[in-house]
Amino acid sequence: MLSSFVDSLLARMAARRQASIPLWPRTVRYIETPVGTVRVYDSGSTKPCVVMVPDGPNVIEHYDVLIGLLSQRLRVVCFDMPGFGYSRPQHSYEHSLDQGAQAVLGVLDGLGIGRAALAFSCANGFYALRAAKLAPERISNLILSQTPSLTAMHAWTARIIPRPLRIPVVGQIVAWLFRKKTAASWYGTALPRTTDPQFFRARALAALSDGACFCLAGVVQGLVRERMASPYGVTVPCTMIWGAKDHSHRGTDPRSLHECVPQADIVHFQDCGHFPDIEQPGRFAELVVERVVRYA
Repeated sequence: MLSSFVDSLLARMAARRQASIPLWPRTVRYIETPVGTVRVYDSGSTKPCVVMVPDGPNVIEHYDVLIGLLSQRLRVVCFDMPGFGYSRPQHSYEHSLDQGAQAVLGVLDGLGIGRAALAFSCANGFYALRAAKLAPERISNLILSQTPSLTAMHAWTARIIPRPLRIPVVGQIVAWLFRKKTAASWYGTALPRTTDPQFFRARALAALSDGACFCLAGVVQGLVRERMASPYGVTVPCTMIWGAKDHSHRGTDPRSLHECVPQADIVHFQDCGHFPDIEQPGRFAELVVERVVRYA
């Protein structure tokens, strides 16, 4: 589609300003997947594995504290999905559930990981659900955050996402032009009023200034095109952590996830907003370790 070509072109234009790979205490690498090259952090070990994906405009660097906590007990993999962070989308990448699942499974293949837990959030949670449906033998369990049913997510999109971003090509251009403004304002909506957004905002804006992607229109349009049945039929164990103070999801019922994953266990973090994983990394890490070890 023309919209995916525009996304890819704009992402590469932004990348020209990137002088080098961002310096970070942890080693990152790039892995070729069937849908593009993605930026990946891997703690490496023979421990049970959990794979995480930042929810844009967050990038891998936002997960530094959580990675440190989880690495004590688990092998931790964290990567930017195509079109976010420093993972450039291919011309043909439309953010479909099948393509997102291919990115996930491609990372597992590239790192030689036979089986892992997936800890994904918001829209990325649907890629995790799709990967678990396509390859249940590869996914031990799911730990989702702020991922309701696809029906509820479509309603969220209509309520929260400005209409221009939902229009192919127009949305890609608008999202690119206003990517920093959108990222800066998003944390005010997504976080509790009692949480200082400066840490989250500063890291996101630094990444965007260095050429990181934030293809918000692409992922919005990709999910809108998906049929309701796409994430249904997942059989692996599933836990969803729900941040109760996420103002963007004020009208969303977290129990709607049971439409496609009846066995899902829903855990409420009453003091968290849209990012339970990095707002309360200690509590989140405890739950992740317990669930990953249980189903390893």
